[in-house]
Amino acid sequence: MSNVNKVVLAYSGGLDTSVIVRWLQDTYDCEVVTFTADIGQGEEVEPARAKAEALGVREIYIDDLKEEFVRDFVFPMFRANTIYEGEYLLGTSIARPLIAKRLVEIANETGADAISHGATGKGNDQIRFELGAYALKPGIQVIAPWREWDLNSRESLMAYCAERDIPVDFSNASKKSPYSMDANLLHISYEGGVLEDPWCPPEESMWRWSVSPEEAPELGHELTLTFERGDVVAIDGEAMSPATVLAYLNQVGGAHGVGRLDIVENRYVGMKSRGCYETPGGTILLRAHRAIESITLDREVAHLKDELMPRYAKLIYNGYWWAPERLMLQTAIDESQSVVNGDVRVRLYKGNVTVTGRRSADTLFDDAIATFEDDAGKYDQADAEGFIKLNALRLRIAAERGRSALGD
Repeated sequence: MSNVNKVVLAYSGGLDTSVIVRWLQDTYDCEVVTFTADIGQGEEVEPARAKAEALGVREIYIDDLKEEFVRDFVFPMFRANTIYEGEYLLGTSIARPLIAKRLVEIANETGADAISHGATGKGNDQIRFELGAYALKPGIQVIAPWREWDLNSRESLMAYCAERDIPVDFSNASKKSPYSMDANLLHISYEGGVLEDPWCPPEESMWRWSVSPEEAPELGHELTLTFERGDVVAIDGEAMSPATVLAYLNQVGGAHGVGRLDIVENRYVGMKSRGCYETPGGTILLRAHRAIESITLDREVAHLKDELMPRYAKLIYNGYWWAPERLMLQTAIDESQSVVNGDVRVRLYKGNVTVTGRRSADTLFDDAIATFEDDAGKYDQADAEGFIKLNALRLRIAAERGRSALGD
C-alpha cells in the first residue's frame, strides 16, 4: 500500500466503523471522509454525523439514495426476474454496487487516495465493494481493515474504543442483536447466532418486518400493480415513485406474512452460509412481473430470459454489476421490456402471493385461439399432425435402427 493522505470510508456509525475511523487515522496517519448511505434501512442515519464529528472527521457525507437504489438497481434486476440459487432475491448483493459507486464519486470529489469498508474477510461484500470500485476507478486504493488488523471479536473492538476514548454507547453495544443484520429498502437479512446451526429453527422474535403466516389476518389483501416497460409505476391506480412502491409493498406484504426465507447459500469465497431473509415487497414484485410477462412476451424471448437469468443472478451475487457482461445482458433484458405493460392483480394471504388477474394492451394472449369452444377457424387442429410427425422423425429413425429407449 502506497502513501495514503485521505480515505473515504463507508460509515454506519456503529461499533465496527467507528473503530475503523480511528484505526485509519492511527495506522495510516490520514484524513478520513465518512460516507453514510440511506438506502431505506429503516434506521435514522443522521446521528452518524455527530459520531463522525466526535472522531474528528471534517468531511461527512450522508446521502439519501433510496430512489436511486430502487430505480437504477432493484428495478433493473427484477426486470430479469432475478433470484440466486432458486431462492435468494439478492437484497444485500444489489445494494453494494451503488455504495461502491458513491464511494468512488466522493473520492473524486474530495481528492481522496483510497476507499475503505467494514466488510469482513469471510464475506462476499468485500468482493462486491472492491470489484465495483476497481471497475469505476482502476487506480483507486482499497483499505480493508478486517484483512489487516488483529481485532477479531466484539470484545476486542470495545476494548480498542475504551483505550482510545472512541465515543461508543457501550451499554447498547453489549446489548446488540445476536444476529449479523443488513437492511435496505429491498430486504433485511439475519446471519450468525443460533442460525449458525442449519438445523436450528429461527426464533420468532428475530423477524422485524413481517408477522408469521400463522398470525397473518384471516382476511387477505388484494392489490393491482400497474407496469410500464417492466417496472411498477402505480398501485391500485395511484402513481408512485420506485422507492414508494417498494416501501408500500414491504408494509402490506409484511403484514400478511409474505417474504420470509431461510436458506443455505454458496458464498463466492467458497463457504456455505445460512441466512434468513425478509423480502416482502420483492416477493410481490417478482410474482407480479412474471405474470405480466406471461401475456406480453413472445414464448422464445421469455424462455431465453429464463436461461440467462441464473447467469445474471450469479454476476450480481459475485459483484460484477459494473462488468461488461452484466451491462450487455441488461441491454437485452431492457429491450424485451418495451412491451411489458399492463396490470396484474395479486392476493396476499398468510404468506402467499397469488396472481388472480393480468391484462395488457400489448397482450399476446388470443382468447379466440385459446378457447375450448368454436374458434371460427382461427386454429386448424389438423396442422398439428405434420408438426408432430416432423418432430418425431429422428425418434422413429433411431427406433427403427434398434436404438429404442426401451431397448430390444
